[in-house]
Amino acid sequence: MTSLWSCAQKCQLLLGVLCALCNSASGQAVPQIAEQVDNANRVTLTGNVHPLARAEFDRGAVSAAQPMTRMLLLLKRSVEEEAALQDFLAAQQDKSSPRYHQWLTPEDFGARFGPADADVQTVTQWLQQQGFTIERVYSGKTVIEFSGNASQVQAAFGAAIRNYQVNGHTYVANANDPQIPAALAPVVAGIVSLNNFPRQSHLVRAAKCPKLPGTAGPEPLYTDPGGGYFRAPADFATIYNASSLYGTGIDGTGQTIAIVGETNINVSDIQNFRTLFNLPAKFNSANVILNGADPGISSVDEETEADLDVEWSGATAPGATVNLVVSASTAASAGIDLSSIYIIEHNLAGVMSESYGTCESDLGSAGNAFYNSLWEQAAAQGITVIVSAGDNGSASCDNINTENTATHGLAVSGLSSTPFNVAVGGTDFDQANKWPQYWNNYNANDPTTHASALGYIPEMPWNDSCATVGLTGCTSTSQLLDIVAGSGGPSGIYGKPSWQVGITGIPNDNHRDLPDISLFSGNGLTQSAYIVCQADVTTPPEPTCGLASMGFDFQAVGGTSAAAPAFAGVMALVSQKTNSRQGNPNYVLYALAKKTGANCNASTAGLTGTPASITT
Repeated sequence: MTSLWSCAQKCQLLLGVLCALCNSASGQAVPQIAEQVDNANRVTLTGNVHPLARAEFDRGAVSAAQPMTRMLLLLKRSVEEEAALQDFLAAQQDKSSPRYHQWLTPEDFGARFGPADADVQTVTQWLQQQGFTIERVYSGKTVIEFSGNASQVQAAFGAAIRNYQVNGHTYVANANDPQIPAALAPVVAGIVSLNNFPRQSHLVRAAKCPKLPGTAGPEPLYTDPGGGYFRAPADFATIYNASSLYGTGIDGTGQTIAIVGETNINVSDIQNFRTLFNLPAKFNSANVILNGADPGISSVDEETEADLDVEWSGATAPGATVNLVVSASTAASAGIDLSSIYIIEHNLAGVMSESYGTCESDLGSAGNAFYNSLWEQAAAQGITVIVSAGDNGSASCDNINTENTATHGLAVSGLSSTPFNVAVGGTDFDQANKWPQYWNNYNANDPTTHASALGYIPEMPWNDSCATVGLTGCTSTSQLLDIVAGSGGPSGIYGKPSWQVGITGIPNDNHRDLPDISLFSGNGLTQSAYIVCQADVTTPPEPTCGLASMGFDFQAVGGTSAAAPAFAGVMALVSQKTNSRQGNPNYVLYALAKKTGANCNASTAGLTGTPASITT
């Protein structure tokens, strides 16, 4: 009986998928809400309390009037409609299919794969009846943005909003899981967030690096006599043989890269960076897109992240347009969540780069579902979503700023673990005590581009911890006793995507494994890091990356925050070369890794190894 029932279930699902495909083609989603909405008959949306919203951090209830603005309610499609969407995504990557690279607009996506209009209307009407203001229903029809206050959240969802003090900072968060009327459960996945605990920037600062006195000429010399081998844009081009592409006009021209941000920047930082390295003048105030109120510069560290992302995505694709989307965080929603959905709603770019993260369990069930749904829609629109894998090794729930050893177990970032994005991990240069083999002497750099790398530099996993020197190096007094390293490992949520099956070195573990590809992320352990221009952190009064005097200094940073935008630039080059958006390129990346003689090694550390060139 069991096998017969299983067969019947499969046939029923197949029929459902076929019906869903027919409905998606005609834009007729089947309504899922079948009962009258009764506030007294409720279900709990479990798994949506942040782990830091704990009793020991509780500092009491917020004011009833506490604004809870720009909340995001996530809607969901039926199992059959989701299966039809995944079939559609696979066909978009199948060269034999008539749907190959037939990308959707946000409106097309909503019409084909969004919930039924009647369901969306029922949910919005219920929110309005609870006193909330509907800000917008996004075109994909899976997110409703709404605003209210803490007392309305308590009354509508039964979620108490309280103050929590952690590491000297005060945050607001829901103390218990929200509830909704049971009638809405077939179409409501949850509230993406009801807290303002921050997402983590995947940036590791190395040092502020002064220009040494007595060096010839006004230009900074990036291979310095003290042993610093800092990576300039032209060094990237040399190391990965991108120069051969630039020489044929493949430099990102005609392509747009969108950067996910939650702070404004000093536009002059980007202009100084591009002037210094002789890159085209492509960035001005119009490239900063404000999604709502201007948050200003949230903090020096946040601005470093934004500067890094904009400067290095444009460094690897110097002809591309780079747009920074900035959204202010609210008590209920992270700015990066709002910026991410803005980019996809406006179909803003063929490539987008996200350099923040938080582990799957901290993100919560609705937060994970939000990013899975959002990146899935992006893939259908042909948008390549690049997300940094993280900087805390295999312990993504542990904070590298406050902890030296991992205590929360194996974990990966929920922003990068979906099957619909490229998770970018980290490598470092295997060059210790061999620097003359790979870099010019400090007084022999290119006078125009400041390039000093001689060619490809062998790479190894980026790991600043004592594990890099073996277990015997891990002692309580070790200077390298920390957890700073490129992140990766198995997802606790997603199964193995079809494109990740059968790759030598990747575990047959039925889990989505991270990262997918890795690039240089070193923050100085082997004397190399990325150069970033940022006026806020220079020695006054000389502007950072200025050329006028010996008072010059710049930031040296690393982390997968740097690798992600750098790879976003690479994908812009691919899109220009093929004259097409690429959507989710993991289908192609892993197919390349399967080929006999592929010049990379697939492993849980990512598709890393000794790539001769980004043109191969």
